[in-house]
Amino acid sequence: MGAKKGIPENSSVVIPRLFCRDVEAEVEFCKRSFDAVDLGSRPGPDGAVAHALVTIGGAMVMIDAEWPGGFGHAPSRGAGSPVVLYVYVEDVDQAVERALAQGARLLMSLADQFWGDRIAWIEDTEGHVWTVASRIEETTEAERAGRWSEIVEKSKG
Repeated sequence: MGAKKGIPENSSVVIPRLFCRDVEAEVEFCKRSFDAVDLGSRPGPDGAVAHALVTIGGAMVMIDAEWPGGFGHAPSRGAGSPVVLYVYVEDVDQAVERALAQGARLLMSLADQFWGDRIAWIEDTEGHVWTVASRIEETTEAERAGRWSEIVEKSKG
C-alpha cells in the first residue's frame, strides 16, 4: 500500500454536493446542459440512484438523494437558493438553450457583464440555481473598477 494522501489524486479540493429528489434526472440535466461526464453512481436501499459523481469541465460535483435523518435536503423549486453554482462553459447561449430544453427556468436573461463574462441565471428542475457563463472579453482590474464605479453611480439615480 502506498503513502496516504490527504487529498485524493485527481480530486477537486472543493466539491459542491447537490441534494435532489431525483439523482438520475439531475445527472442527465448536468450531462445535457453542461457536457458533464458521469463518473458513476451507487444505488440506495430502494434501488434508485442515491449518490452520483460527475465532472463539469474537470470540476467534480456530487449529486445525492435526500436521506431520512440526513443533513442535506433538496431545495424547493421557485424558492431561491442560499448557494448558487457558477459554471463556465464554452458557449453560454447554447448551454442555456439546452438547459431550458431540459426544463430549467430562466431567472435572469443572458447579458454581457462589466467584468467580461456573458451570463444567465437558471434554476434546474430540482431547484438548484446556476449562473452559466462564458468569458467574452479579458478585462484589467482598472477596467473592471471603472465600469463598476459607473454602475454604482447610475444606481444612485
